[in-house]
Amino acid sequence: MSEPNIHDDTADDHERFERELLAQDRDARRPSTADLDDEAAQDLVRDLLDAGTVTPVVDERVLVHEPSGAAFESLWQLGVFHKGWTAAADAGETES
Repeated sequence: MSEPNIHDDTADDHERFERELLAQDRDARRPSTADLDDEAAQDLVRDLLDAGTVTPVVDERVLVHEPSGAAFESLWQLGVFHKGWTAAADAGETES
């Protein structure tokens, strides 16, 4: 009787496949900030200003993200931060 070839062993293929699918699902649920261009950031910040989530501090030329207290000089940085902050807050609400 010959020994099995380790390269032909497919016993764990289903587990590797399932782990890969779970990783893809996890990645798909995470919001991406890479797609936030300057125009989208301006729109988002405008909406946040209208909602009172962001407050301008004119003397210091910054925008303050009220829920976190973080201050930003850049609209894009504020937009990216808010998207990440919102995702983290949403994840915290669902993980209990």
